[in-house]
Amino acid sequence: MKRTFFVFASILIMALFFSGCLVSEGKYIKKSEEADNLAKELTAQKERNKSLADENVALKESTTKLEKKSKEVEAASNTYKELLQEMKGEIAKGQITITELKGKLTMDVVDKILFDSGEATVKEEGLAVLKRVVDILKNVKDKNIRVEGHTDNVKIIGRLAQKYPTNWDLSYARAINVTKYLQEQGIDPKILSATAFGEYQPIADNATPEGRAKNRRIAIILLPKE
Repeated sequence: MKRTFFVFASILIMALFFSGCLVSEGKYIKKSEEADNLAKELTAQKERNKSLADENVALKESTTKLEKKSKEVEAASNTYKELLQEMKGEIAKGQITITELKGKLTMDVVDKILFDSGEATVKEEGLAVLKRVVDILKNVKDKNIRVEGHTDNVKIIGRLAQKYPTNWDLSYARAINVTKYLQEQGIDPKILSATAFGEYQPIADNATPEGRAKNRRIAIILLPKE
């Protein structure tokens, strides 16, 4: 009887012991899973924070660019207004046109204001006109200035062809002479360039004398710096 009781008591004690071990092991596994989940959540939160920080930096950069662009557009608009006011007499006569679109300002000057027929040297009256333009362009610091030479489609013939064989040659000579004058008047040559288009970018119909007169021009263009 005693032996039976002893066996039974031993089995009961062992059952309680293993039961306690199983409970402890279950709690450990649960805590371990909770710790893993917290670690994963912490990692995810850090990634979200980093993403938000990157977005904030990008937003600041975008805002800075927009503010810079706004200032550039405002400056271009002020230059546009000044040129309109200064050249209103020539504009009224159809000798000069000034346009502005998306930060690009273009002033087209018909050739007869600046040059004698078939010549590339700027005449005295033309220099006086350019001087008024220069006084405004000197204040432009954040733009590039491109001088373009354009002609009509009438072929150069006779003695003039010995000096300027094609309209390319005449348009380039005129553009480079205007560009040199702008430099001589104090405009930074680093923002200046000269380009020749000859007869290939007309703004009017070459079939009429009026159209050809409009096509023979010098274009002074203000462009955003790249």
